[in-house]
Amino acid sequence: MTRRPLLIGNASGFYGDRFGALREMLTGGPLDVVTGDYLAELTMLILGRDRLKNPDLGYAKTFLRQLEEGLGLAQERGVRIVANAGGLNPAGLAGAVRALAAKAGVPVTVAHVEGDDLMPYSEGALTANAYLGGAGITACLRAGADVVVTGRVTDAALVSGPAAWWFDWAPDDHDRLAGAVVAGHVLECGTQATGGNYSFFTAHDVRRPGFPLAEISEDGSSVITKHPGTGGVVTAGTVTAQLLYETQGVRYLGPDVTARLDTVRLSGDGPDRVRVSGVLGEPPPSSLKVGVTRIGGWRNEVVFVLTGLDIEAKARLVRSQLSDALEGVATVDWTLARTDHEDAPTEETASALLRLVVRDPSPDRVGRELTSAAIELALASYPGFHVTTPPGPAQPYGVFTSAVIPADVVPHTAVLPDGTRLPILSAGALPPSPRASNAGGAVVSAPPVFEERGLGRSPSSGTTRAPLGAVAGARSGDKGGDANIGVWVESDAAWDWLHRTLTVETLQDLLPETAGLPVTRHALPNLRALNFTLTGILGDGVASGHRFDPQAKALGEWLRARHLDIPNHLLSAPEGTGS
Repeated sequence: MTRRPLLIGNASGFYGDRFGALREMLTGGPLDVVTGDYLAELTMLILGRDRLKNPDLGYAKTFLRQLEEGLGLAQERGVRIVANAGGLNPAGLAGAVRALAAKAGVPVTVAHVEGDDLMPYSEGALTANAYLGGAGITACLRAGADVVVTGRVTDAALVSGPAAWWFDWAPDDHDRLAGAVVAGHVLECGTQATGGNYSFFTAHDVRRPGFPLAEISEDGSSVITKHPGTGGVVTAGTVTAQLLYETQGVRYLGPDVTARLDTVRLSGDGPDRVRVSGVLGEPPPSSLKVGVTRIGGWRNEVVFVLTGLDIEAKARLVRSQLSDALEGVATVDWTLARTDHEDAPTEETASALLRLVVRDPSPDRVGRELTSAAIELALASYPGFHVTTPPGPAQPYGVFTSAVIPADVVPHTAVLPDGTRLPILSAGALPPSPRASNAGGAVVSAPPVFEERGLGRSPSSGTTRAPLGAVAGARSGDKGGDANIGVWVESDAAWDWLHRTLTVETLQDLLPETAGLPVTRHALPNLRALNFTLTGILGDGVASGHRFDPQAKALGEWLRARHLDIPNHLLSAPEGTGS
């Protein structure tokens, strides 16, 4: 008998997301499961430093505060809660949830998933965590858990795990699992799927977007939507933007399944409803990703304000005056941001910012002695000397790296509500199931990737120099030291132009900061999208603060603001038209 769709929603996209979202999701409409994603590369470093101070910590404390009200609401409504808020200490968080439930008199059962923590890992590592799949979550729910907390699982596992429980999927139901993974990827960042951080935000009211939910069917297809009456919008565009976020290549590798992003199809299913179908899955890789954080050293920064005339000369003067103080510092980065305007009507718009960032293994070389040297210039440097903030002491910075490890050596364990410890075998080690949806996930050939350079076919209507964002949306983000930019358009005519025009070389021309970096382009024709991976642009990752935009969140918007020759027939087409 076919089971009704699973209603699963998201109430957190990061550690620090909207505090009231859990209550909103539990009271805004029906749900079977509510999830929360609290972990990111930077979060693991924060939790690692918490654990150094107190070994009993290492989890997302905000989640416990949300449960003070949310636990009773979920129990009343029969909603299961699944969250990766356990961070580095899922057992500790599970115990804290039990204590909270007992104090509040809420009769819930709690389970947790562990085994991802690989510490001690290597010399200097602060944290080291394997990205687990959803099978441990599935086991906990099958054992009757009302609340499941995990450590480092993949973000999408928070959805694929409950879906496998709800429909009793086999581990090699690859197509179904891949469909759930894609739905999970859409939900994982919360309101980014409902109009948040959306290129075409001016077309909708996105002042307070509602959090997304998915109606997942037994065949793995889903409908992305939100509770009635909540803000924001769900369109093919908002879903496409999130599908492109932080993905690399057409194969989305995961511990449970490899999802083929080039097979995803989107279609309208009514207002604020987008159907996701056609997703094909392949077997998962035999290895797991491991995220490792380290304290990379010490950093400091000073931002000088340069106002009015002779901006470049003022910057040269400061740099020369500090050259002796900077001698011997491991890394020195100067950046001049020309935010000034000629004949400006306000002092702020007449000013530019000169940013000095220093890093060193020793806090002494980049501490107060260095910042004091900068401040001592206050009466002896360029006219109008001042800085944005007072000088501060050196601060530790983190470095994120990733590695791979054989999946079968990671002790993935589901700790059930009664305390039973259930080992979870890696998906690659399990025998095939005769009822799998795609007979083991046969590899499907990828569509061709167009790499010719040029401006495409020139229409008879000619071209106009205009920003790429006049016809294309974009979404960008970070993966360690790499960044990705997904670019999509909303009509077949625009896609024909985009895939011919936006080559790797053209992108590097538009974004000079990418010159010399390895850049890879992937085509996703079903989404009318291109996805670029920019290797190494973020240095040691967000925790090191290497760039002005250390998580590459706005890289896509910079690309959209760059001008190139666009066919006039595309510029005249209204947004959202398709063929």
